[in-house]
Amino acid sequence: MPHRKTVILTGASRGIGHATVARFSAEGWRVISCSREDVPAHCRRDPNWTHHIPADLSDPASRQEFIVEANKALDGAALHALVNNAGVSPKTPIKERLGCLNGDIAGWYRVFELNFFAPLVLARGFAAALARGKGAIVNVTSIAGHTVHAFAGSAYSTSKAALSGLTREMAVEFAELGVRVNAVAPGEIETAMTGPEYDVLIPRIPLHRMGTPEEVAAVIFQLCGPDMAYVTGTEVFITGGQHLY
Repeated sequence: MPHRKTVILTGASRGIGHATVARFSAEGWRVISCSREDVPAHCRRDPNWTHHIPADLSDPASRQEFIVEANKALDGAALHALVNNAGVSPKTPIKERLGCLNGDIAGWYRVFELNFFAPLVLARGFAAALARGKGAIVNVTSIAGHTVHAFAGSAYSTSKAALSGLTREMAVEFAELGVRVNAVAPGEIETAMTGPEYDVLIPRIPLHRMGTPEEVAAVIFQLCGPDMAYVTGTEVFITGGQHLY
């Protein structure tokens, strides 16, 4: 199917990433993905999910290897979307928020390697393929990049703020290649990483509920499609209105 569109997506094994793979596959896209973990066996039977490449994108050598392997999988064909979803938000063993005064400073470097540098390096690594497809990049930021969050640590929040800034810079430069660059900023999304402690945040959400991974995936998918052909450099808040406070 030479006309089939292709997406590369990071952090695919669970949560928003897994839901986004399912959405693109349901729409008939070919999916090339990566995560530190393997994907469930039933997902490997998806004929559209053609390649899953285990990689630790916080490690420069591992992410470079992923770029090489994914470009081999493309085999010179066009890439139509890159979704930079992989991210990490470390906590203490007792799930305490890591701020500026506690925790190992080396942890900040690890967070920025995955949350900030990986999207930049991958965008560079797939720029030629994206240009061939006149494709789109979607960076997954966070509401925590715009306000102090009760649970997200300072390293995570500042890395996502930096990724928002990077999205603007990339949008201008990649426009010369015919590639659009946008971001989505999810709020409280119900995944395996959220627990009962998040219930205290629901009264602060105008829609009075948490979001679902599928709702985030839907916005990511739309940003990669023709209906958004004149949208670039934009960050879409998927927060149920929480970011308004």
